[in-house]
Amino acid sequence: MARKSPKNEGKRERFKRLAQARTNRVIKSLKILGNCADKSRYEYLKEDVERVFAAVDRRLNKTKARFDLPTDKEEFKL
Repeated sequence: MARKSPKNEGKRERFKRLAQARTNRVIKSLKILGNCADKSRYEYLKEDVERVFAAVDRRLNKTKARFDLPTDKEEFKL
């Protein structure tokens, strides 16, 4: 059951609450993905694994970049 946010919750507290829950979901999903490494249950090629982790790496890098972008909008001038 999702925890409801208090009306007086500040931005920092909201970030901490949501980031913790979402990070834990990502970690759980990666553990579940790791179950596919069981060769007694699955058959895969090295290329398959490389493609899976390339996709994960791309998404991780895009997400990290969103935190690194400056918050000010720069104005374009010629």
